[in-house]
Amino acid sequence: MSDLGNGAAPQVPQQPKLQVLGQFIRDLSFENVVAQKGISSSDVQPDIQVQVSLDGRARSVAHQFEVYVKIKATSTNKADQAPLFILEIDYGGIFQVEGVPDEQMHPFLMIECPRMLFPFIRRIISDVTRDGGFPPLNLDQIDFLALYRQEAQRRAAQQPAETPTLS
Repeated sequence: MSDLGNGAAPQVPQQPKLQVLGQFIRDLSFENVVAQKGISSSDVQPDIQVQVSLDGRARSVAHQFEVYVKIKATSTNKADQAPLFILEIDYGGIFQVEGVPDEQMHPFLMIECPRMLFPFIRRIISDVTRDGGFPPLNLDQIDFLALYRQEAQRRAAQQPAETPTLS
């Protein structure tokens, strides 16, 4: 039986609203080991490893959150594993998020917010590596959903199994 006959409007779930209020580089470091050691860049075959981590927290203003994407890209020479460059960036965004249930807020912040920041981070990394004397490092798209799931599984595996207590 429906309540539509009594004049009450049906409850429509509120659509999530996400607004980027600001974004910024919190920390950026680029170390060109090749230039420091005077090695010719034609003598190297780069092997690049990329690590990504995420962090976030609520701000003091209602419905506002900070989310940080930290990327570390390390390039080594395939022949001797000597470092070529090390790039680290800690990039943040300030977001206004409304209409997301509390139990879904953490995954929303760790998946959707980094997805919005990634194109800007990718461009910065490309520019910095190019300006540092290397071919631009154009990162592949990151699947933040898969990254979130991997982290959740890792944390679940680290939780010690509850041992039953005898009474």
